Amino acid sequence: MTGISIRYRAALALARALAWASRHLLHRGGNVIGGAVMLRLAGGGIAAKARRHRITIVTGTNGKSTTTAMITAALRVRGAVDTNADGSNTSHGLAWCVATAKAHEIVLEVDESWLPWAVDTFGPAAAVLLNLTRDQLHRRPEIQPMAAAWRTALQAVPCAVAVAEDPAVVWAAYGARRTEFASTGDGWTSDTVLCPQCGEVLHDRREVWACNCGLTMPAATVEIRDQRIVVDGQDLGIYERLPGHVNVVNAAVALAATRDQVEPTRALAAIAEQVGDVAGRYRDVTVEGRRTRLLLAKNPAGWQAVLGMLREGASILLVFSAEGVDGRDTTWLYDVSFEGLRGRPTAVAGQRGTDLAVRLHLDGIDVGDLHRSVRSALMALPEGEVDVVATYASFQTVRRELHVA
Repeated sequence: MTGISIRYRAALALARALAWASRHLLHRGGNVIGGAVMLRLAGGGIAAKARRHRITIVTGTNGKSTTTAMITAALRVRGAVDTNADGSNTSHGLAWCVATAKAHEIVLEVDESWLPWAVDTFGPAAAVLLNLTRDQLHRRPEIQPMAAAWRTALQAVPCAVAVAEDPAVVWAAYGARRTEFASTGDGWTSDTVLCPQCGEVLHDRREVWACNCGLTMPAATVEIRDQRIVVDGQDLGIYERLPGHVNVVNAAVALAATRDQVEPTRALAAIAEQVGDVAGRYRDVTVEGRRTRLLLAKNPAGWQAVLGMLREGASILLVFSAEGVDGRDTTWLYDVSFEGLRGRPTAVAGQRGTDLAVRLHLDGIDVGDLHRSVRSALMALPEGEVDVVATYASFQTVRRELHVA
């Protein structure tokens, strides 16, 4: 036993004890404190352990939690897979997942900003790149610097799997030694006016985009045609387990990421069977006659996608905050069209509910009184189906108030 292994095992024992205390005595998550201890006391050991696993990292502004769950489900057709299912996707949570992993295969959801660190620390076999859009403005007001950081980091990655419709993601993916693309049929285009390679205006951002400098939309091995997923020309049918086109996209990307390891038909069947909700997202819960479904939206692209998932005839509860990871700026609400909510029973709650109510008023939507709690807002809506849409910090409040694990 080397000195490094002794140090590593001692650090892991201390980290496990502190993680246990955090969960059971302080009633908080333990993964972050556990990972912090490991990085502080045995960071080199974490990197060495990572090299004994096959690691896939999944990143993007939206959809990474769901896609991570789908890739994990697909790979479990072959055997055990470890993943950071709790969503701890920065350095401490990632380190804890790797430190405690027992399976050879690991799938990690990684925050966009932490991709370079994750590549450098873990040496992943593959990186899955979903999208790049403006997120909370205090963190990422522009996407080009993020795309450039990805492209540089990916030079050390054997394979990148990316969405073909996003020029910034495609350009970044070409930093990897090998690329694989999924064509999704459409996408958020408000952040893709200029070519990420040369800065000129792109041609046709909605169909087959291209630039005079030579950067063009690549051919894809996985495609979505009329909501049907096609892999290498084989029609696998329609994916319907989770709502919305965005989740068809997530499933298609998951198949592109796993097609070399798992037969696509088996992979899609495993995804449909195993991924019913993701950390509370898409969860159904009945509260005093209201059959609620929980949806998460964090930024303009995410809100636009979620608003397209709303059930016909359902009432709508929007819970909005601007605190913590959500940031303080709310001006991005004006990049979202809420016109589809006109005429539907709609209520608003949350720490910055007033900001959202003003935005809805400008689109001709009356929400009545604002509510201090999620439950009171829910009770103000008619019995029956209710779709609850919340920003990240508010989503956790919704889960606590409605007792959703």
